[in-house]
Amino acid sequence: MAFLWFAVLVLFAGSSTARPNRIAGGQPTTIDRYPSLVQVEFREYNYMWTQNCAASLITTRYAISAAQCFDGPSFQLAQRRIRAGTTNRSSGGLVAYVLGVTYHPSYLSNNYNDGDICVIRLSGNVVFSSVIQPASIVAQGSVIQESVPVVHAGWGTTRQGGPPSAVLHDVEIYTINNTVCAERYAQLGPSYRVTENMICAGVLDVGGQGACEGDNGGPLYYENILIGIISWGYGCGHASYPRVSTSIASYTDWIASTAV
Repeated sequence: MAFLWFAVLVLFAGSSTARPNRIAGGQPTTIDRYPSLVQVEFREYNYMWTQNCAASLITTRYAISAAQCFDGPSFQLAQRRIRAGTTNRSSGGLVAYVLGVTYHPSYLSNNYNDGDICVIRLSGNVVFSSVIQPASIVAQGSVIQESVPVVHAGWGTTRQGGPPSAVLHDVEIYTINNTVCAERYAQLGPSYRVTENMICAGVLDVGGQGACEGDNGGPLYYENILIGIISWGYGCGHASYPRVSTSIASYTDWIASTAV
């Protein structure tokens, strides 16, 4: 059934090189390079819509994002919508409203960020075009090796505490050994827990590149295959603490069973 809805690809990382392209420390790009990437807009003060997160389309009716982008004490479905098919933040493209959200059962079942993934049902079908396409996602159980080039893309700030980007940016970084990443974050306390359901990526001990504020829910790509959802981290492009993404390979079967 999953193959009727979106492409699920087997991924064995380690033998190929990602697209050479360089969000913090990144550079401007265009939506035709990432046509499955959409903005998640929040309605603020009951009238103003502003991009605060991102998501990835998987069908004409469903998208996936970080659960945290569709949560909170005052969260309402009417306060979220997506904007697809535009390079520019909060303008252009196609707007679709959110009809429903399904969180992974493990989300908020503990005090950490495990299970930070949700399936979003849109109020209507989006129309695919050259700049609006479904993502190809990694197969269940795929192993993402360390030190392979991957890409973050989004409209978030280009530095810690800075303003959001007016246009889409991307940056090339590298996957980091999960155990090493977990040991680094453990220095900050027990709430910074890295699990086997997460992928760390950055430029370890160098920093300066990676996802930033406003990029959560957006993609982590390996050769244009969606392998992660930007979830959490300490700072932006931190040398010691790389950004952490939800590993889609832990949830592909759940996505397939939910987005129907």
